[in-house]
Amino acid sequence: MKSILQSKRLYLDGAMGSQLQEKLSSIGLIPEELNLTNPQVIREIHQAYRDAGANILLSSTFGANRYKLKNSAYSVSQIVTAAVENVRAAEPDYVGLDIGPIGALIGSLGDIEFEEAVSIFKEVIEAGQAAGVDLIVIETITDICEARAAVIAAKEVSDLPIIVSMTYEENGRTLTGSDPLSVVNILQGMGVDVIGINCSTGPQGMIPIIKELLEYASVPIMVEPNAGLPKMIGDKTQYDISADQFSAFMKEIAKMGATHLGGCCGTTPEHISKMIAATKEIKLAEKKTQGFTAASSATKTEFLGDDVLVIGESINPTTNDLLKDSLKQGRLNIVSELALSQKKDGAKILDINLGLPGIDEKDLMIKAVDAVSKLVDLPLQIDSSNPEVIAAVLRSYPGRAIINSVNGKKSSLDAILPIAKKYGALVLGLTMDESGIPDSVEKRLEIAERIIASGKDFGLSTSDFLMDCLVLTASAQQKEVKETLKAVSAIRDRYDIPTVLGVSNISFGLPNRELLNRTFLSMALNHGLTNPIMNPGDQEMMDTISAFRALWGYDGQCIEYANAYKEVKETVLKISTEKVSLKLLIEEGQSDKAKELTEKLLETKEAMEIVNQEIIPGLDAVGDAFETGEVFLPHLMFAAETAQKAFEAIKEKMEREGIVQVSKGKIILATVEGDVHDIGKNILKVILENYGYTVLDLGKDVGAETILETILAENVTLIGLSALMTTTVRSMKSIIEYLREKTSNLSIMVGGAVLTPEYAMEIGADFYGKDAREGVSIARKVFE
Repeated sequence: MKSILQSKRLYLDGAMGSQLQEKLSSIGLIPEELNLTNPQVIREIHQAYRDAGANILLSSTFGANRYKLKNSAYSVSQIVTAAVENVRAAEPDYVGLDIGPIGALIGSLGDIEFEEAVSIFKEVIEAGQAAGVDLIVIETITDICEARAAVIAAKEVSDLPIIVSMTYEENGRTLTGSDPLSVVNILQGMGVDVIGINCSTGPQGMIPIIKELLEYASVPIMVEPNAGLPKMIGDKTQYDISADQFSAFMKEIAKMGATHLGGCCGTTPEHISKMIAATKEIKLAEKKTQGFTAASSATKTEFLGDDVLVIGESINPTTNDLLKDSLKQGRLNIVSELALSQKKDGAKILDINLGLPGIDEKDLMIKAVDAVSKLVDLPLQIDSSNPEVIAAVLRSYPGRAIINSVNGKKSSLDAILPIAKKYGALVLGLTMDESGIPDSVEKRLEIAERIIASGKDFGLSTSDFLMDCLVLTASAQQKEVKETLKAVSAIRDRYDIPTVLGVSNISFGLPNRELLNRTFLSMALNHGLTNPIMNPGDQEMMDTISAFRALWGYDGQCIEYANAYKEVKETVLKISTEKVSLKLLIEEGQSDKAKELTEKLLETKEAMEIVNQEIIPGLDAVGDAFETGEVFLPHLMFAAETAQKAFEAIKEKMEREGIVQVSKGKIILATVEGDVHDIGKNILKVILENYGYTVLDLGKDVGAETILETILAENVTLIGLSALMTTTVRSMKSIIEYLREKTSNLSIMVGGAVLTPEYAMEIGADFYGKDAREGVSIARKVFE
């Protein structure tokens, strides 16, 4: 099956939910139960897609996980088994196990721990494998962390082919901010067989993202667009792209190079049939090799080897007593400060080393990586001599990190390389083995060759490696300095991979270390060093790199150099007097400091003064950056978390003094009847509460009467309704109509993936909230 996915165009089916909505007056709260309660209608839809020509039919198991089925009378295994039987009845070429998102944010963004997410996915996959599916299709994923959890689950319990398909917003990124390049780099590194894009928009809106996926991916690309945008016509939801229009777009997408094609929301057997007819004669694009080395965070990717990028070395307790003391106390405040300062100073990747006797390295490293990932968008290098620590950190890290390090010893290769393969990490190789660091260039090259060859045995490629030829202090190994530089040149010439050196090692034990460091840095850059590990706060070292990039042609037209130094005299004379403010902490998401600073501010300022001059401006600054695409949903959430810490201090003082808090207004939030998806609603709740609004969260699957009772009891004038599925927008419309009959002076905002501004107006809403930031703007319009 894996080879077929690589060599043949396959056609997937189209929408299941909208087809069920056409056939049934109600599909119920959990549509997957229809596999058992009304299997005939499910089989009819599968057969229609099979007759249309689809050769991969997906089981109707999109939401069949224990989180969404907690109120179901049926188990995951029962539903998955029945669903696969229903697909098999149509006798497709291949049965795909359809797996959608869990339905909640995971990790530091949400309420479900990463390992719980892995366990949830495993249960579905084990049931699918037992039922005899041919491949796993993980689709409509909005969070790369959740995608990684699903892939890890699949690989730990199955050897079936894996397709992972993400959903993107209008800004070209996923809900949590991942761009297509980062998605490709992360998932391809983990060994998925096909990378896809589905849902999101109609086919035309997907084209820029598809181009980027095709530019970087060496695995096939799958495309499953919606049939355009939904519209409410009478009591029915209809999509605005016909089967003929859809097939014309898909023909162009196939010509671009997409391999596997299908449909998502609103597509019908007719859409699939005409798509197949329009694309079946188009030849597959030639298979590409990856051809690049890159490290990624969840939201940012850095290419390595084609420019000089600094790896920040400062998060290392060996030479930092403040860091050492904080780690012994189990605190990560210094780690956070060092991460922020190194990014500001120009580091592009951060090395994290917490090797210190007497601490729980694994526990602290996991927490440190999580803390740093919240604060900065830089990719990370995981620096530990303990393979268990490396594996534990990489398992939940939502990016593609670098392992620091592996060496030529067989024990090191056997311990580290399988971890890199499993979790999709890059590997920093050290040219040393059981005999130590070789004196000669030739022996260092032999070790590099051994490391790369061993990597291939474990399924890694040359482009998965960086190489450190190792430099020690010139005071003890003066002759070897030249050999190290020659080895750097030789590695670049032979393998064309990124090269790394811990630059400051050269001067250990010698006076005027700064002079030696920057002189050696210049020599190393000239010999092909691409990624110096150094302190980016050393301005003269950074100046050396800036000048080298300008002279070597990395900085086209010397523009970056000119911009950096055109006012150099003013820059040198300027002394920063900026002090840490609560507003700045909120903007940076430093939640660990917010409460303490707020308590100090309360000694001299009134609570509302702090709210209006620090907290709200901080939230607004992050909100503005979110609107312009400078930051993404995680940053918005972490800013809200930081503001929440500040509010805790304010509330505690007000309670001590007997002061009653004044709300800016009451707002009801609810996911409408028939819908169990509440991620967007929950995000909006957090943001609104931090702006001072009282939120009455009625939960999910909420009917009109419950909402009305709360409106009347609490005297509410603004409500927010959420729906994710096309099948529940009808419920949203009926709820709005009911509330309009029973109330006056009520403002209604709606949101959800299937809604558009036009659609919102068609169903009678006053406002369309595309995201949490817009929800705050709506609340301000209504109350302020």
